[in-house]
Amino acid sequence: MAGFLDNFRWPECDRFDWGERRNAVASVVAGFLFFTGWWIMIDAAVMYPSQEMMNHSFHTCGVFSTIAFFMINAVSNGQVRGDAYSEGCFGRTGARLWLFIGFMMMFGSFIGSIWILFGAYVMPSKFPSISSMFVCLFLCSSLIYKFGRTENLWG
Repeated sequence: MAGFLDNFRWPECDRFDWGERRNAVASVVAGFLFFTGWWIMIDAAVMYPSQEMMNHSFHTCGVFSTIAFFMINAVSNGQVRGDAYSEGCFGRTGARLWLFIGFMMMFGSFIGSIWILFGAYVMPSKFPSISSMFVCLFLCSSLIYKFGRTENLWG
């Protein structure tokens, strides 16, 4: 049962050659997801400006997710593998630790936003809690920028 998709092949798309445009497409998609997540959260903040309508602490998960997004993308894959980074205080271990802390912050804020979603779902207006979850979901999805690109190693 484990190999039931072994003989399945996706149809080849000969019209588009994404090899040269892979970095551009990944950057545009990640930027669009980042923009959409924060647009939804800003829309919720404008629609429900008072503390009674929307708790202002709902923004915390999105802020930490944004910080984690920048932390994750600050480390290249070559630094994690040890190919492109050998000097410095921490070297490859420091790059891996930085990346791990970034992933912990990213997924921790996503879990926190889901907790806000279900904890505040009994409110009369459900959009603020849903927007907090969507901003973290789109920021987690914008990791396409990290894993969808290819790197040119200068070595």
